[in-house]
Amino acid sequence: MALVGVRVIELAGLAPAPFCGMVLADFGAKVIRVDRTRVAMAMDTQARGKRSVAINLKTSEGVAVLRKLCVQSDVVLEPYRKGVMEKLGLGPEELLRENPRLIYARLTGLLSRLGRSAEKPHAPLNLLADFAGGGLTCALGIVLALLERTVSGKGQIIDASMVSL
Repeated sequence: MALVGVRVIELAGLAPAPFCGMVLADFGAKVIRVDRTRVAMAMDTQARGKRSVAINLKTSEGVAVLRKLCVQSDVVLEPYRKGVMEKLGLGPEELLRENPRLIYARLTGLLSRLGRSAEKPHAPLNLLADFAGGGLTCALGIVLALLERTVSGKGQIIDASMVSL
């Protein structure tokens, strides 16, 4: 398997991020999905080949655990709205400073533009970005960044921006 030995931290999110993590796991990566605590059990059809850990990121202890996982990994797969990880002190600049070989992959899109300004965004019934346009493109970007890292020794930030037409 091409990605054996690659450690990925996948932060739980909507379909494209879990799909990306599943593709990486299918090629041998060790994927650890970080779930929220106190979430109703759901049938995760994209958990194949992954391990899961629940971390409360609203506590300083939870943030410290996630930081340790990220710094000890090759890839962080982050599906949140812009600024969420930075508010926790876990943005790409902070983590790359601690682990210069880290590949920090973001799946961003239009979700942050949906809903009212004072509320959390609402996911539409139809997906704004599909699996191939988001998850698979991000997986390819991660693999290419890992390949480039073998030459440069440096990690990088990947932003797989998803939009629908």
